Amino acid sequence: MANAAQGKITGFSASVMRFLESIEYRRVDNANDLEDVARIRYKAFTMVGLAPQNGSLLIDDLDFKPNAHVMGIYFDEQLVSTIRVHHVTSAERDSVAVSHFPDVMNPLLDAGQTFIDPVRFAADPDIMREYPALPYLTLRVATMATDYFHTDYCLSVIKPNHRAFYKRIFNSHPLVEPRYFEKYDSNIELHASNAHVELQKIYDRFPFFNSQLCERRLMFAPRQELYMPPLTIRPTARYALQQAG
Repeated sequence: MANAAQGKITGFSASVMRFLESIEYRRVDNANDLEDVARIRYKAFTMVGLAPQNGSLLIDDLDFKPNAHVMGIYFDEQLVSTIRVHHVTSAERDSVAVSHFPDVMNPLLDAGQTFIDPVRFAADPDIMREYPALPYLTLRVATMATDYFHTDYCLSVIKPNHRAFYKRIFNSHPLVEPRYFEKYDSNIELHASNAHVELQKIYDRFPFFNSQLCERRLMFAPRQELYMPPLTIRPTARYALQQAG
């Protein structure tokens, strides 16, 4: 998909773009990195009241599914946030959205719709206070996955108090009424953003969400397709904008 046309980036987008250039992304697929991810998840989820009350593990079976991509966001060599995205299709249905809302998701998958389900977004609260743009650079992974896999929708499985934030970024709309989940002691909502309509608009509103295909391939292509997969992945938003200009 084409990226936003090059133009002068000012204000909030300019400050986020500067921060992005200090960020590195990493694929998380080894035990040591997963331990770090678990610590960030626990710290972040406890802060917002989303840590499971029944003591369930912060690393779960869905982290290891073939359609799962766990990403770490690093600043000054330190893991500061993480997100997991699932590429959900009729053949690969493992995801939080499907497990929590099977009656909604399965008919859509049966009809051939495809989705990115970004979940387990967690950021170090101490870093967030100093760098409030961190959630944007973490959710950037979701837009890149939507673009790379050419999916129809990007989902949001969220608590009600996060609705406005996801609406602002993705222009997401609810697929079903909120449902109460005892393990979270909260209502949970399922929203979707139509990628065919919204993805280019997201790039235009938030230029730092842009990326080059090479960056997306390093994040999501099977490792056997990559020649010497890198340890870290550098953002390409500014290069993508220059290329489009």
